[in-house]
Amino acid sequence: MRSIFLKVARELLPQVKDKYPFIFLEHGRLEVDDSSVKWIDEKCHVISIPCATVNTILLGPGTSVTHAAIKSISESNCTVCWVGSDSLLYYATGETPTADTYNLKKQLSLYSSPKKKLETARKLFSYRFPDLDLQNKSLSEMMGMEGYRVKSLYKTTAEKYGIEWEGRDYVPGKLNLSNTTNKILTCCNVALYGILLSVVHALGFSPRIGFIHSGCPLPFVYDLADLYKPEVSIDLAFSLTKKMGGDYVKEVVADAFRERICSNNILERSVKDLEMLMGVNK
Repeated sequence: MRSIFLKVARELLPQVKDKYPFIFLEHGRLEVDDSSVKWIDEKCHVISIPCATVNTILLGPGTSVTHAAIKSISESNCTVCWVGSDSLLYYATGETPTADTYNLKKQLSLYSSPKKKLETARKLFSYRFPDLDLQNKSLSEMMGMEGYRVKSLYKTTAEKYGIEWEGRDYVPGKLNLSNTTNKILTCCNVALYGILLSVVHALGFSPRIGFIHSGCPLPFVYDLADLYKPEVSIDLAFSLTKKMGGDYVKEVVADAFRERICSNNILERSVKDLEMLMGVNK
């Protein structure tokens, strides 16, 4: 049977910075019908998914996807991530192929030189400390400064919203043991990782080659995520804790997180930050 699908040239697709950041789907099926990707939920409601205009699809529990749907999503330069409930656990991702390896080679050249690697780390830290001269600081010194900054940020944000705060606390696989603020922080952070992972892949970089983080699954993604957590995770977690009266309502968290991602232009900013950080402009 003759295929009804035509491969769209990559240059005709929307750029990452112009896409909708993500959609989270659970309890349903992704398939192709009438030449487009459709989502069929557990109540048999059918929704068309404009994959070319979406940056990331997060597939939660109870989802299945057909081979044809994955093929169409990939050709639309949309990344698929398999995650747990509330985007909490990150299981796997489908990597979207890029046209060339120019950006990957650039990333490797910065990483393979100890001097350039440290300079790149300083660039990342300079976003957090714009008024400080980091030229003579070692990586361990800057990481210590960052740790103190984040602890202070938690404290001041908690005071801002009148929330009791005893520190960051999360036991892997046991989200219910955390308080509301920590639950929101964990879920928003993991969702942010999925979004930034798709940006890294779409621009042709590797998520495994980090300049600050190491010894973890996605060090480069974690490097980038720390730039945006104060706005899209930390402030949101404390404000929602106050708004929800200490309860945890995942639908409220998901909607608020999505709004923060959009209102703070995280996709556009992350693309610009990556290009500046890596010294590329393509």
